[in-house]
Amino acid sequence: MSRKLENSELERLDVASFKQADKSPIIIILDNVRSLNNIGSVFRTADAFLVQKIYLCGITATPPHKDIRKTALGATESVAWEYRKDTLELLTELQEDGVKILAVEQAEKAVMLNDYVINPKETVALVFGNEVKGVSQDVVSASDLILEIPQFGTKHSLNISVSTGVVVWDIWSKQNALK
Repeated sequence: MSRKLENSELERLDVASFKQADKSPIIIILDNVRSLNNIGSVFRTADAFLVQKIYLCGITATPPHKDIRKTALGATESVAWEYRKDTLELLTELQEDGVKILAVEQAEKAVMLNDYVINPKETVALVFGNEVKGVSQDVVSASDLILEIPQFGTKHSLNISVSTGVVVWDIWSKQNALK
């Protein structure tokens, strides 16, 4: 029989150590995400995988907010974040800095996540969109690649916080397998 570990046994970083730690070459962009709970969940995922930064764009709310804090559980203090009004302007800036933009969406010519081969020398920015409308078409068009999460049931999509967890885990694990 196994015993559950206490939080004190997990050997997690404190906030100061997190900020000093080497980060994954992953950036998250939230394009008009409306749910505060989803935003908080994305912060927690970003913390778990040492994501470089989260960009909160358009109508996406920003910390501090009690509903973001409720699901982020302190990750808004550890993960670097920035608000940007215009997602397209941000994409242009990041692309000029050599960041590869990957929109997570169901679209023509999308690459299935399980088929995506990473370049370990590249920083990627993963764009996740609005809960109803997804990633806006202009952002999809400006992206370097579209990633799609394979799905096999009756539903057309996953919750954005679930999608973020699936994609970040996949990219992070592929990056770390090449170290």
